[in-house]
Amino acid sequence: MTDVQPLRRSLPRIPDKFAAFGAVLLVLIVLAALLAPWLAPYPLDEPRPLERLLPPSGAHWFGTDQVGRDVLTRILYGGRTSLTIAVAVLAVSAAAGVTLGVVAGYTGGWLRDVIMRVTDVFLAFPALLLSLALAVVLQPSVNTVILAIAVTWWPWYARLAASVAASIATRPYVDAARCLGVPAPMIILRHVLPNSITPVLVQLSLDAGGVILTSAALSYLGLGAQEPTAEWGLMVQQGQTLFTTNWWVVTFPGLAILLTAFAFNVLGEGLRNALDPRAEELGRRERRRSQRMPKRPRP
Repeated sequence: MTDVQPLRRSLPRIPDKFAAFGAVLLVLIVLAALLAPWLAPYPLDEPRPLERLLPPSGAHWFGTDQVGRDVLTRILYGGRTSLTIAVAVLAVSAAAGVTLGVVAGYTGGWLRDVIMRVTDVFLAFPALLLSLALAVVLQPSVNTVILAIAVTWWPWYARLAASVAASIATRPYVDAARCLGVPAPMIILRHVLPNSITPVLVQLSLDAGGVILTSAALSYLGLGAQEPTAEWGLMVQQGQTLFTTNWWVVTFPGLAILLTAFAFNVLGEGLRNALDPRAEELGRRERRRSQRMPKRPRP
């Protein structure tokens, strides 16, 4: 019988089952949103006054809303809107924040002080409050939600990237590149930026759920997506007065928001445990400690 312990040690650690469940759930949500035109049982905006507020049944799995539209159809299309907002916000925030943070962390000096003071100004305001203020000033729309959230989200990535870049800037291979006369922009692109991406990716996965919740909150307050756009927060706002009598109108969009945020958060925690060396070391210590503990005899 061959010894399999060295083989097991050479393989990467198996991800947490909870994180794997979150990843599977997120894949299903994304696929449902992408395939909405083929999965939706009814046209998106086809009011049927004779079928208004029908409870869940075989014809309408999630029931119908106030004007007879199929709730399942609107949830599938609403997933497209909510996920698009999340991807756009995170892309804009990460692009701006990481760029400024890497430059600040690598160069240091007065430039780092200026960039960090600007980020401190944005971080001094509660993110949701600042997003609400911007959304009130601008025209309510999906683009307004993306801009309002992105403006409040980028400072977190700037601060994270700055701290990582400052640590990488002192590494021997970066010093060697400087001694060889490599220009600073080339060092940033080839050495500092690629090695700063891992913590940013983890933070992106953790923040996606928060972005979806924030966008749903803005739409719920009437500052985001507007009719006839299908969006989960807007659907909750439209059905809030019917919760006690026609619960399905508000419950299913709320569950969609909850499940999507849950999937992103669980996946983000799994990525952090898998990619963070400190989390890996803590996990090994915990496993060694549990192996040393004597097992209690069963009665």
